Amino acid sequence: LGLVQLLSLLLQRCGACLAPYLTDVIRILQATLLDHYAEVRRESCRCAVACARAMPEHFHMQSESLIKPLMQTISHQHYRVRVDVIQATGAVIQFGNGKSVDDVLSHLAQRLFDEIPKVRHAVTTVIGEWLLHLRDRYSYFHKLIPLLLGSFTDEIPENTKLAWTYWEKIGLQWEKENEEDLKDKMDFSVSPSHYPKGVTRPGLGCRELVSRNLSKILPGLCHDITDWVESTRIKASQLLYTLLLHAEDYITQHMELLLRTLYQACLDEESDVVKNCVKAAELIGTFVSPKVSLRLITSAFGKTPKPSCIMVLTAVIRGSPKETLQPHLTDLGNTLSQAGVCQRSEEVFYMEQLLCCVEALIEVCQEDCKEITLQLMKVLVTIMAIPCSQDLKEKVEETMSSLAEVQQLDGFLYLYKQHIIQLMEWVSVSCDCWTCYSPEILQLDVIATHSGPVIGEALNNFILILKTCLQPNKDPQMRLKLFTVLSQLLQKASETINSQGLFPSYLETVIKDILAPNLQWHAGRTAAAIRTTAVSCLWALTHCEMLSPKEILKVKDGLMPQIIAAMDEDSKITRLMACRIVGVFLKVCGEQFDEDKFTNTYTEVLKRLDDASCDVRLAAAHTLTNWFKCLKESDVKSAMESHIEFLYQELLIHLDDPDQNIQNAVLEVLKEGSVLYPELLVKEIEGVVHKHQTPAYCNQLLHHIQSAKESA
Repeated sequence: LGLVQLLSLLLQRCGACLAPYLTDVIRILQATLLDHYAEVRRESCRCAVACARAMPEHFHMQSESLIKPLMQTISHQHYRVRVDVIQATGAVIQFGNGKSVDDVLSHLAQRLFDEIPKVRHAVTTVIGEWLLHLRDRYSYFHKLIPLLLGSFTDEIPENTKLAWTYWEKIGLQWEKENEEDLKDKMDFSVSPSHYPKGVTRPGLGCRELVSRNLSKILPGLCHDITDWVESTRIKASQLLYTLLLHAEDYITQHMELLLRTLYQACLDEESDVVKNCVKAAELIGTFVSPKVSLRLITSAFGKTPKPSCIMVLTAVIRGSPKETLQPHLTDLGNTLSQAGVCQRSEEVFYMEQLLCCVEALIEVCQEDCKEITLQLMKVLVTIMAIPCSQDLKEKVEETMSSLAEVQQLDGFLYLYKQHIIQLMEWVSVSCDCWTCYSPEILQLDVIATHSGPVIGEALNNFILILKTCLQPNKDPQMRLKLFTVLSQLLQKASETINSQGLFPSYLETVIKDILAPNLQWHAGRTAAAIRTTAVSCLWALTHCEMLSPKEILKVKDGLMPQIIAAMDEDSKITRLMACRIVGVFLKVCGEQFDEDKFTNTYTEVLKRLDDASCDVRLAAAHTLTNWFKCLKESDVKSAMESHIEFLYQELLIHLDDPDQNIQNAVLEVLKEGSVLYPELLVKEIEGVVHKHQTPAYCNQLLHHIQSAKESA
């Protein structure tokens, strides 16, 4: 260390007088720059700087000899050594042979990732000085500019400020040196009308420097954005944004390379890379004509569109001025609503990007979106149709509301009102060929259930789709999905399909052409599920009294045998609703039944009193009450005496049901039935009262019969 300090003192005192001994000095420094002691290395770096400054006219011939030991020391574990080596490298090349720049650039670039801010500060200073004072700097602009601009995003404000200061000086110096070339631009340049908010526009010299060197910088930068090292990808993506901000409309000639890179980088697992690339894509929207950018981006949709393509398109839209986008809105809407784009994937991430794209269009174009409302509605319906999280569905609703708001409508239901017929025609184009995998089924589900009362205005289209797709020869799984939709709508018929009061005029079609064919028995679980949903729909129709007595009279002959058969299904829900429907049919038109119908009905209903489900047994009891009421007024009462006697016997057994609610219900049935043949019932009661676990019910029944006699 003492010897190197002595050499440093000699260089300070003697300066150029040491020129005859330069070779010896260089040999000494080559050795001491690699010394094991860190302080020796630091002092050697200072000696190298002093030597370069003292005798530049001689030093440049031997400067290359110091590059190798300096680069071997540049990654030393002590940050102070690294700082001194970087400063020494700057002086050695600036006063020595400029050709050595190529040998040190990769090492300096690595130091921009150094954890120590002072090291990064030293690199910025060296690069800035070279760009200002290096003799051959014009040959190295394309290599040095990325290093200096890389410091614009340094996490330490001091380093960022230093980089900007150098860059402004470099731009002004270049302007002066090339004043003749830039005369027209300096005299007639116009500031762009649309520029990113909160961003200061770089000077003309800075912009020209980047624009003229962009073709040399971009290929390497695009390669680095897809590098395997995370920090390299982040730095490269930050630099891309800075370069595009300077290049402005010069970006146009590099669009293909840029878009290819952005498509890949936007799928990066590192969020910072994606964020920076999206910001860069917004600059494409700001500076490049939509005629060029949108044509190139939408042409990529002709292949298999990736989520990243949608992300880039969204960013370009966000960066574009409203006026320049307006002529391209129709093409954009048509592209997004194509089946190959909006139905390409059920992946949630893809759908989220598609939704962001629609949001960007609404946000930028505002009321101009009116001309593509139908296309945007198709996209939003498709996103909502994909099985995904509730959060995404809520976002779609918010987007629909925004679309309605920019058109000064009170809510998204008015959007459906405007386009319900067109939307129904859109989904029904291929309905004759649907299978359970057809996306149109999910789209129809959204349109029918999400449009609320508006679906009541498109019943003609809706019923036609159901009639076409719910035939027994169609895909069972598909029929099941459609029946589920119909069942949901019928549960709130007055708020959905009957909102306009038009549904009753389609009842005959619904029952005869849709429900009745699907109540036929077929083997298999899916077929059973279809029968369940068909019965559910029929129950909904009768329960909400949409199926009037007049309509029931029309359809009873065709439906009654199938409903009675449905009481023997495996599904508890089917059996329960079938019992209830039979009860309603008896109540409305039971008096018109003949002996065979009365017999067939009570035989099947009676079996349900042995059902495993309490709910089914209870429904069966209520149905038998209606059966007795109908028979009381019927002409076939006398012919049914033996059947009534058998029914009394069976009902008395069911008074011992383990469920008290069932016991009470059966008691009410017997009370209702006692009016027909009271003496016969008394005889049956007296024959079994001693066998009953609950004789109180029998006594109560006898008392009821006695009271009825006295009243008569």
